[in-house]
Amino acid sequence: MNLSILLPFLGIVAGGAMLAAQAPVNAALARVLGDPLQAACLSFGIGFLVLCIISVARGEWPAGSVLAAAPWWSWLGGVLGAFYVAVVIWGVPQLGAVSTIAALVFGQLIAALVLDAIGAFGLPVHAISWQRLLAAALIFAGLVLSRSG
Repeated sequence: MNLSILLPFLGIVAGGAMLAAQAPVNAALARVLGDPLQAACLSFGIGFLVLCIISVARGEWPAGSVLAAAPWWSWLGGVLGAFYVAVVIWGVPQLGAVSTIAALVFGQLIAALVLDAIGAFGLPVHAISWQRLLAAALIFAGLVLSRSG
């Protein structure tokens, strides 16, 4: 595997590990606060502050004209992320970290299959192949196995 593929792959694996850790950390905050939505709000607020500090430290901020040029749907990322964080905080105590993450990955794969197939949001089109369907089926099988033991 060449370095141009290895570094992003390792970064994504590290990001996945952080998402898996984020779920029980946020669930613990929700237990203390007594409300998963408040925990999600605080989690997003802290993340927002960290990203603002990094952006200011880098001395970079997009101009208003650049922001205005963004398609309307590109502003929905925060809404989608808020839903993700809230539902994971709610699900982890009920399903456990493994089943929650397995269900999350399965949902991501199903959505990714559709998004790739239609070329949504400017993505290049990738047909739904039997290999991609098998990948999703294997994740689903892992989810079922995680709940059976």
